Amino acid sequence: MALATTVAGAQEEEKTEPLRPLHGLGYMVEAQGSFSRGNTPLWLNANKQGLSSIEKNNGYLRAALERPLRVDSGRHWGVGYGVDLVVPFNYTSKFIVQQAYGELRWLSGALTIGSKHYPMQMKDNLLSSGSQTLGINARPVPQVRLSLPEYWTVPLTRGWLHLKGHIAYGKYTDQNWQHDFTGRQQRYADGVLYHSKAGYLKVGNEDIFFPLSIEAGLEMATQFGGKRYTPNGDGTFDVLENASNLSAYWHALFPNGSGDASETKYKNEEGNILGSWMLRINYDADAWILGVYADKFFEDHSAMLQANAGYKEGDGWNTRDNHKWFIYDFKDWLLGIDFHYKYNNWLNGLVFEYLYSRYQSGPTYHDHTPNISDQVTGRDNYYNHHIFPGWQHWGQVMGNPLYRSPIYNSDGKVEVKNNRFMAFHLGVSGEPNENLSYRIMATYQEGFGTYDDPYTKRRHNVSVMAEAAYKFDNRLQGWTVSGAFGADMGSILGHNYGVQVTIKKSGVFKK
Repeated sequence: MALATTVAGAQEEEKTEPLRPLHGLGYMVEAQGSFSRGNTPLWLNANKQGLSSIEKNNGYLRAALERPLRVDSGRHWGVGYGVDLVVPFNYTSKFIVQQAYGELRWLSGALTIGSKHYPMQMKDNLLSSGSQTLGINARPVPQVRLSLPEYWTVPLTRGWLHLKGHIAYGKYTDQNWQHDFTGRQQRYADGVLYHSKAGYLKVGNEDIFFPLSIEAGLEMATQFGGKRYTPNGDGTFDVLENASNLSAYWHALFPNGSGDASETKYKNEEGNILGSWMLRINYDADAWILGVYADKFFEDHSAMLQANAGYKEGDGWNTRDNHKWFIYDFKDWLLGIDFHYKYNNWLNGLVFEYLYSRYQSGPTYHDHTPNISDQVTGRDNYYNHHIFPGWQHWGQVMGNPLYRSPIYNSDGKVEVKNNRFMAFHLGVSGEPNENLSYRIMATYQEGFGTYDDPYTKRRHNVSVMAEAAYKFDNRLQGWTVSGAFGADMGSILGHNYGVQVTIKKSGVFKK
């Protein structure tokens, strides 16, 4: 009876409640300062949607307005929008439009246009080291995005099967930064286009007492279009123009081996294609939640399928032989476990992760020839590409920040110089009461450089961070003050020590 009354009330609200586009409008103003010896330590600048700087002294003033879609949760359709503006000091920009978007929802589907923050899936967004494909480390790309943002229950499955996902197209905004960073003395690209898609499946039923659930998903992204500029050393450039017509958009959605502009005989899928297979198992008890998860990264189609078909011999040397397959080793994982206590406690969040990226389909690459029909496609070179500026935006990698971001490079090259590594990561958080919270992160990393430019000997790095935040109440309700200390120690990021102070005021405008 209670459920029927609730549904009836929601239907009545949908019929009678007019849309109020300013209702539920929230605001936020924030000031932050970071002060370091050396670069800003890793965990003081990483996984902040690109709103960070590695300069030893930096900061910003920020103001944002947002009306989230959940304000219209009682309606069949809803409206959301937001604007987030930043005036920074010692950043890669003098003024930042961090977010600016509008969105419409009909039932469970949403259309979003503009730049917006999107959270990581299947991981703790405060304690995890980060997703390998669709992470939260770089500035958002302006895009048009069609999505099921929350799990939608499939009819006729008795509440056991749920789906969510998205398809998006956008355009990178960092070409002027590339010009400045490279001095136009290294390779860069203008007008690069962006595509991402993801689908997630959940099996579980929250309406009955069954604490176990399983989530599985696939995240994929593509860089395509634009022009690549390679300096010749005499003031001229070798210009390569990539396809940006409707066919290129189609091939980004459905890769078909059409090849990049520079490829002739040996054609791969068009664009820089990467992604992750995702899996998470949850156990949801009365007072706590335990989860284990995996993020299996891949670059290109063969690594995605974990296998590559061979070729015939003789006159058919350029014809696929479906009876000859090379199976790759099951390596290059991010494996994690997390625990969350549901109530205020000195320890209510714990994350431990292991990340391995040294394999990359193996160290050898050989395209088949009329004389040698065998093909070995290794050396995947994660987050880098020979045409596009790699899986980065404004110098920060768009996936996991343990892949050393190009912004650290002193030679002006827009590339990830350490993508083969092994790492252990620990994150801990707690809320002793409603006002006080903290988190601690610690990471150990052993790096080997890249296949093309390996370190002469393995390098090590330790990055730590301790942060505490206090939320005021009564007359200072809505105010939060936080302070953090961070450090890097080792030969991958160098020796860096710093502190960060943030003051924030947030709330919702009253009627």
